[in-house]
Amino acid sequence: MATRYWIAALPVADDNVAAGKTALWARLQDAISRHSFDTPLYRFTVPDLRPGTLDSLLALSDDLVKVPTSSSRASPTRSAGRSRTWSAPEGSSPAPSPSTASPSTATRFVWDEGKYPVNAPLKETVASIQSQVAKIEDDMKVRVAEYGNVKSQLGAINRKQTGSLAVRDLSNLIKPEDMVTSEHLVTLLSIVPKYSQKDWLSSYESLDTFVVPRSSKKLYEDNEYALYTVTLFAKVVDNFKVHAREKGFQIRDFEYSPEAQESRKQELEKLLQDQEVMRTSLLQWCYASYSEVFSSWMHFSAVRVFVESILRYGLPARFLSVVLAPSTKSEKKVRNILEGLCGNANSSYWRSEDDVGMAAGLGGEAESHPYVSFTINFV
Repeated sequence: MATRYWIAALPVADDNVAAGKTALWARLQDAISRHSFDTPLYRFTVPDLRPGTLDSLLALSDDLVKVPTSSSRASPTRSAGRSRTWSAPEGSSPAPSPSTASPSTATRFVWDEGKYPVNAPLKETVASIQSQVAKIEDDMKVRVAEYGNVKSQLGAINRKQTGSLAVRDLSNLIKPEDMVTSEHLVTLLSIVPKYSQKDWLSSYESLDTFVVPRSSKKLYEDNEYALYTVTLFAKVVDNFKVHAREKGFQIRDFEYSPEAQESRKQELEKLLQDQEVMRTSLLQWCYASYSEVFSSWMHFSAVRVFVESILRYGLPARFLSVVLAPSTKSEKKVRNILEGLCGNANSSYWRSEDDVGMAAGLGGEAESHPYVSFTINFV
């Protein structure tokens, strides 16, 4: 189930920024509790990043509104989610989703200065975040390809062992006692259409003069065919095949080999073991990477909040950023509360409303309000 969050930043009018944030936070909490008590509300602490020049902020803002479609909800997160499902063996339940870690990443966000120094140029920080996500995506492609290769091999074996008797591998249907091999005698395997079984049983002995009477035994039957044995003298095998084909019976070439059967069995067991090991490894990687990508996304969101707030409210950075999760019926109330707390602050300090609207249209994520606001969705 998707979870929808708003990230918003409100201007702080007090010159004492810390005190102003505390007071504004208290007013927001009070208003939410009185008018929309069912709306979860959290602080979203954005550090004092290095703003750079106006031109760099404007350029970065235009880039940031385009990034979410490629870095936040793209293949690393969605594919990791899909991998949790298709990596489960057939007949088993998919692994539990770790997506609950994603909303907590938003509601308890802490900037990782070890990864992203606050004094680094914002463009470098964004590039570092994108590089981290790209690395995870590349790693995912390799892991999924390796796991998919093993699944493909198992699928091919499964198709050989479960397909039509006319084409499938027969080795797992044959037992040593089913086959007679001597200096003069040989056992053949006949694929008989289901509707022709009576015809086979009444005619196989007469397909050649050197067929052992009552030697045919049914070993297996599927939706289309039945598998029968027949024992005869080796010298008439070719003639028997011709006569059988004329009657609509297919003689499958098959040489029973205990060594070959054991080798195939060991190959299958190894592939099954490899699949389980790789599945476990892939799931563990998905858990870690799913959270890592969302952490990167939230750092990206923090940069975006900072840039848009500076462009709207000016320098020095004076804004309170929060995360809210209003229900659909409460959205209008919460919007009114946020708008009311903007006061008379200048909401387009360096940018006109037309510019803001244009940037929002390009990204499809930003929203036109007298405060910084955009929506994120966790799936």
